Amino acid sequence: MNRIPLFLLASASLFAVASCSSDSASSSATNTVTTPTNGPAAGTADHAGGHIYACPMHPEVTSTKAGEKCPKCGMNLEHNDQVSNGKIYDMKLVPTPMQLTAGQPATLAFTPRETGNEAAPVPLAVVHEKKIHLIIVSKDLGQFYHEHPEYTADGDYKVQYTFPKGGDYVLFQDYTPAGSGHQLGRQPITVKGAAYAPMKFKNDDMQWDKDGYQATLAFDKALTTGQLLGMKITISKDGKPVTNLDNYLGALGHVVVISEDTQNYLHVHPNDQADKGPNIGFNTNFEKPGLYRVFLQFNHAGAIHTGDFTINVKAPAAS
Repeated sequence: MNRIPLFLLASASLFAVASCSSDSASSSATNTVTTPTNGPAAGTADHAGGHIYACPMHPEVTSTKAGEKCPKCGMNLEHNDQVSNGKIYDMKLVPTPMQLTAGQPATLAFTPRETGNEAAPVPLAVVHEKKIHLIIVSKDLGQFYHEHPEYTADGDYKVQYTFPKGGDYVLFQDYTPAGSGHQLGRQPITVKGAAYAPMKFKNDDMQWDKDGYQATLAFDKALTTGQLLGMKITISKDGKPVTNLDNYLGALGHVVVISEDTQNYLHVHPNDQADKGPNIGFNTNFEKPGLYRVFLQFNHAGAIHTGDFTINVKAPAAS
């Protein structure tokens, strides 16, 4: 299995509770892949004399008042007179070799592009210490990897990666063009070779245990759509609370939530807190009901640990 350097959800800053979804389709990895990304929604507020405050992860949420929070994720709205540059972006993927094969090293090259002006360079902002956060999951959501492509002299971002097994995977890219809002790229790919055995997730599983670590996932309300949820993850080791978590990519923990069909992706980061565990608090919400897989990454004792959970989100009961 590859090293794990990090679609869940809450962030206090790309990563404070963030929720994104991708509707775009793309072709197989045996060809160059270009997918539209989710840019800021149309109709963002114009600057009209006062200041504009916007959610870092939901730039369509704006206010002219300081101190307000995003109703989608609970993040503080930040001063941002240029909420968005109004441009649309996509992410181009070129794998080398073009046919990816399990067990064989490959180079994944990503190029952010401005729609309608593809030749123009697209500078990216550094968000949580990196310009691109690449999330790789198997289509069954049984495998999760987090990588960070680095900028090259060719004007793209490359990462070396070896897929452990053949089969279907989905790649997500979290990135923010300078002067614009958060974007999400998505590409489904097929890897040749002996395929992984697909896993079927069904029931809620809010406990994780590995290498002596335990993590428990809890919410402050019933898991239904259309409401802001407080999410808490409690971490222990050998039965004792972990109170000395280290930061990972500028935060105590990162959560990625992905829907069963891989079409809905949420990236969540912790709320501000003075202590270092054992509890990590997040905020998030869900727009669509269904089964989701939740992936947690945290840093302790010099190592990055990855936990996973399964939750079922329901629609609100009819009144």
